[in-house]
Amino acid sequence: MELRVLKYFLAVARHQNITRAAEELHLTQPTLSRQLQDLEEEFGTPLFTREKRRMELTEAGLFLKARAEEMTTLEEKTLDQFAHLEDFVAGDVYLGCGETRAMQLVVDALTPLGRAYPQVHFHFTSGNYEQTFDALQKGVLDFGLLCMQTPPESFIYRQVPFDDEWGVYLRSDHPLAAQQVIRPQDLRGEQIILSRQLLHNHVFEHWLGEDAAELDIRSTYNLVYNAAFLAEKRLGLLLSFAGLVPLGTSAHPDLTFRPLSPALSSHNYLIWKKGQVFSRAAAIVRARLEEVFGSDR
Repeated sequence: MELRVLKYFLAVARHQNITRAAEELHLTQPTLSRQLQDLEEEFGTPLFTREKRRMELTEAGLFLKARAEEMTTLEEKTLDQFAHLEDFVAGDVYLGCGETRAMQLVVDALTPLGRAYPQVHFHFTSGNYEQTFDALQKGVLDFGLLCMQTPPESFIYRQVPFDDEWGVYLRSDHPLAAQQVIRPQDLRGEQIILSRQLLHNHVFEHWLGEDAAELDIRSTYNLVYNAAFLAEKRLGLLLSFAGLVPLGTSAHPDLTFRPLSPALSSHNYLIWKKGQVFSRAAAIVRARLEEVFGSDR
């Protein structure tokens, strides 16, 4: 069964007459009749009832007509897409990110692309700074959203206009929950659940001051989701960003959040490698990120 023959069949079905269909197709009537007979032999059933001047589709013919129209429409669409291949964008784009509400701004920026290019697929990988940065260097990721004080000099970056505020998640019945803020001296003698990226963070160490050496680190984490259960079970005070733990839910009914004082926050940057060779899909994403988040830096 060839598409060419199906088009012959559709022409006869449309005109209900061999002669008029042959004229449209620029074929002789015997040639067209032979093609229809071969098609009926291939399917093993009549496709038309033949009267003197009129041909009506049988039940099998009606079924084939519906399928033939689908197939020829798909052929036309495919040929049209190839004719405009330079305008067709498809592919996979890989973006790594840490736990930050700044991701909402990135998704907002990418949403129009998702609608305009349905064949572009986005793949998001959650991880800490080290994991995301390493994957970017290896070329596993196209883009990374990293929370840090200053961006890496060896990468192109765009700052996302959202800073994450550090603070402490603790149980509502903990004595420190009665305070509006948590100061460095408040952590003295407390067991701490700490993000691994803060272990050797000089900004955090500066915030702690002389209390840095005495910090009792009970547990470390790279993603806050599981660490929040430790805080819920009184296994330490959890240092993390505001807004990442869903407070007042069935999973964490007893947790609350208190910001640090002096306030401590981190910037968010979208970064990618200098000289990176992007796919067409990733290049469109880069252009969109530059449009939304600013000029070259």
